[in-house]
Parts: sequence; structure tokens; C-alpha cells
Amino acid sequence: MEKRIIVAIDGHSSSGKSSMAKQLAKKHAYLYIDSGAMYRAVALYCLRKGWIRASGLDQAALSAGLKDIKISFCSTGGKLPRICLNGDEVENEIRGMEVSGVVSLVSAVPEVRSYLVDIQRSLAKDKGVVMDGRDIGTAVFPEAELKIFLTADASVRAKRRYLELKDKGMDASYEEILHNIEMRDKMDLNRKASPLRKADDAIELDNGQMSPEEQDAWLETRFNEAVYGNNRN
Repeated sequence: MEKRIIVAIDGHSSSGKSSMAKQLAKKHAYLYIDSGAMYRAVALYCLRKGWIRASGLDQAALSAGLKDIKISFCSTGGKLPRICLNGDEVENEIRGMEVSGVVSLVSAVPEVRSYLVDIQRSLAKDKGVVMDGRDIGTAVFPEAELKIFLTADASVRAKRRYLELKDKGMDASYEEILHNIEMRDKMDLNRKASPLRKADDAIELDNGQMSPEEQDAWLETRFNEAVYGNNRN
């Protein structure tokens, strides 16, 4: 029987983590968990509650209200699990620029990170999981058998994000997206709670000049090495 492992894919905003993770999970019938979507769902909840204003995030209100935020993944029609907030699927709502502009504020709150990490670990208790995010290999699953760290120039990542939003029929401004990515990079790298960094045993990949097919092939090789070592025929 094939050994089941935990695959942790970390990296900068819009570096292609989710696309790679989804493809690998689908191919090997692993559970795919988008940790970033979980933080986005909490950010959406905060926006709905009016806890994020021009003056910033009302952390006291968020900390007190965490118990009322239920995050789960709903499977529909054989598709990959989609993020649900208090029972309602919110996959499209969390991908807009309004949520993108505030999610780093929410993800910097230690109580939020602790709350979501507990959920993430419970989902992976039986292994067979591919999870992407910012601190999966460093804080959530430091024992993961395969850790990947993705990076690419901010301009490349902004272009990818711009095209992704346009393909979905959503309004998008390249300049606004680039500014958002640079802002999120700064906040992710400098936050006190689980900052973005490469795990010592992670494999780094700059995928700025790679096609999706090349990325998937590269990850498949790393996955097979982690599962089979040198014993695969």
C-alpha cells in the first residue's frame, strides 16, 4: 500500500501554490486544503460585521467573536472542496479585491492563527493531505514529509492574478493588484505571529518562468521522491 504523506506548499501571495496543490491532490486522491481561503473567510466575516474600518481591524471584537465563526470545506458535484463560512459556500466572495486588501490584517492576529491551525491539523490527522499557505511547513506541519516553498517576482505574480480575475469576469486593475501583492508580502514577512519564511528542510522553487505543466511535473517528481525514495520501479 502506498505510503500517505503530508505535503506542505508555502510561498508568497499569488505564487501559484493553490494551482499546484490542487493538481497534485486530484492526481493522487489526496485531500486538498487551501489554508489561505480559511483566512479569507474570516476576513469576509469581519467585513460583514463591520470590524474592519479605515482606522484598521477591531481585534478585540474579532477575538471575542471567533467562537461564532465556523470554517469548513464543502464538496459539491465531485469538485474539489470549496470554502464554507457558517455553512454557506463563499468561494467566489473571498477572491475579490476587497477581501484581498484586508486579509493580511486578519491573518496577523495570533488568536485567529491558533484557531485555524487547530482546524487544519484536525483535517490532516490521517495524512493524505496537500495544504498550501504561508506557514504550513514551519508552524502547522513542521513534520510534513514534503515541504515546498514557491517564489516569483512580484510583477509576475501580479500579472497572473490579474489574468485569473479577468478570466472569472471580475473587475481587475494590474496596478492595484501589484500594490496589494507588495503590501501583503511586506506584512506576511514581518508579522509577529508565524511570519512567512522558508522552512529549513523545504525545497525552494522560483516558478516565475515556468508553465503550469512544468510546475506540475516538477512537483510530481518531488512527491514521488518523498513517497517512494529510491525504491520506485
